[in-house]
Amino acid sequence: MKIALIHDWLTGMRGGEKCLEVLCRRFPEARLFTLLRKPGSTSPAIERMRITTSFLQRLPGATRHYRFLLPLMPSAVERLEIPGDVDLVLSLSHAVAKSVKPPPGVPHVCYCFTPMRYAWHRRADYFCVSGRFRRTPIGVVRNAVLDRIRQWDRDRSDRVTHFVAISRTVADRIAECYGRPSSVIYPPVDTRFYTPAPPSGGVGREDFYLCVSALVPYKRVDLAIEACNRHQRRLVVIGDGPRQRQLARQAGPTVTLTGWLGNEQIRDHLRRARALLFPGNEDFGIVPLEAQACGAPVIALGQGGATETVLPANERTTGTGWFFDEQTPESLYRAIERFETQSERFDAHLSRRQAERFAMERFERELVTFLEQVAEAA
Repeated sequence: MKIALIHDWLTGMRGGEKCLEVLCRRFPEARLFTLLRKPGSTSPAIERMRITTSFLQRLPGATRHYRFLLPLMPSAVERLEIPGDVDLVLSLSHAVAKSVKPPPGVPHVCYCFTPMRYAWHRRADYFCVSGRFRRTPIGVVRNAVLDRIRQWDRDRSDRVTHFVAISRTVADRIAECYGRPSSVIYPPVDTRFYTPAPPSGGVGREDFYLCVSALVPYKRVDLAIEACNRHQRRLVVIGDGPRQRQLARQAGPTVTLTGWLGNEQIRDHLRRARALLFPGNEDFGIVPLEAQACGAPVIALGQGGATETVLPANERTTGTGWFFDEQTPESLYRAIERFETQSERFDAHLSRRQAERFAMERFERELVTFLEQVAEAA
């Protein structure tokens, strides 16, 4: 099967790129199209691909400030030319990749991380205009541009012949935004790499909490920092992004921001942390499963993708973590207190088994089978 892969942009190795990496290993001869890329920022399997970028690649500072190029992205993706001799187009998209023009008669499967957050559900998180300016030309122009992009996004969704959602949460959003059904295939977790510490390694749980996240507004890392500031809990934040300086100013003496670390260092922290804090309302969220694969408890917001991956402990049953109900520091800290006083309700063996349900081999098998069935039916 000859396929073309389309990814929004390649500037780091996060959840979406981990999905792409599996497909690049499975289809190493495929052409990979993207709006822009930062060479060396992704895994060797992705870097080895034949990568075609859009005209955005030539703009100064594009790989650092690509979020501000959103108004140009519709034009950029529509100018990408997919070869006519492919059997199938596969887009991996949380923004505009799904709007690429497939060759006539070629099926287009979209592995959808979410409908475009910028235009649909989380405008304020990405393009914040304070109340004082909301009705000024700044706020009016911002909303007008995003309204146009949302309409364009809805109109171009008919270029997708088959939607695959990363979670039931995202399947509901696809139905709401595009009026389309979708299959659900969960993303992969590398359970061969993310494992508990070897028994002979002398590694045990230490007295610190952990966040591993891109430092962007909707991840709500600020909640974890504030909860740990107020109650003198040690917190390590691994990640980088546009809010790094702001979060560093917020951090008190018990909070450490490390910047982004390598996979081995992240795994080491997951093996040692008292628990992972996961305060965002996520589309899916691979990090909680990586934590569970390492035998770490997870304290997560009880909304979105985490509800599909974390098994909450309660008075009657053990589990792999705890939920909190509201995106406030107080609600998060109450969950931390509950964990600290009921830590015996956490089951590390159950945690590992739960992560293995989402293993990489399962993802590859399910998605490739789906793609083959679509290509055969075309």
